Amino acid sequence: MINAIAIDDEPLALTVIASLCDKSECVNLQRTFTKPSEALKHLRKFPADLIFCDIQMPAMTGINLVRSLQQNTMVIFTTAFSEYAAISYELNAIDYLLKPINQKRFTQAVNKALEYFNYVNKKDQSAGKHIFVRADFSLVKIPVADIQYVEGLADYLKIYIKDRKTIVARMPMKDMMEKLPAADFIRVHRSFILPFHKIEAVRGTTIFIGDKAFPIGRTYTEEFFRRYSS
Repeated sequence: MINAIAIDDEPLALTVIASLCDKSECVNLQRTFTKPSEALKHLRKFPADLIFCDIQMPAMTGINLVRSLQQNTMVIFTTAFSEYAAISYELNAIDYLLKPINQKRFTQAVNKALEYFNYVNKKDQSAGKHIFVRADFSLVKIPVADIQYVEGLADYLKIYIKDRKTIVARMPMKDMMEKLPAADFIRVHRSFILPFHKIEAVRGTTIFIGDKAFPIGRTYTEEFFRRYSS
């Protein structure tokens, strides 16, 4: 069960969130607030797992509220304005709900939060079998076993997945390596991360997986052959 609070300067909007939470089996809405300052004061004493937060509020915007959080709390923005989606992505929001919010869309957002909560807290039996990546303004769950390879391009990367659309994410290769199981993946080039068990052949400094060929970068040669020959 996820413990949550909701923040919105409109009492009616809070009533809607409360009603949606009542119909959900995985969210316990503990408190609602019309004043962001009171919500922040409450969170310092009683941290929540999840915050439903409006964006345009008179005293403090939801964006500034999230930026001022002292703890790592999941956030689902609830707003009538679509133009803040990009900013919410930068703030690592779990989801972005446009008002009026229906139960189906609310449930989708809450399920994302629950999956991420279980992943972070290692309560999900599938923890380690999936990773979560932020792409297309949402949190995407990727089965580790389905990753074919990862390609780094400038300030973003592409994750190639079996029988699924390639995911483009704005994140460094270093951060991607930290998400992946170290025993199962290896970085062989500044532009490529490969699943070790999918490597079919190595010729010189070229790795083959299916019909794909990947160069081994000079910086990564020693570590690769140490692992490959062991």
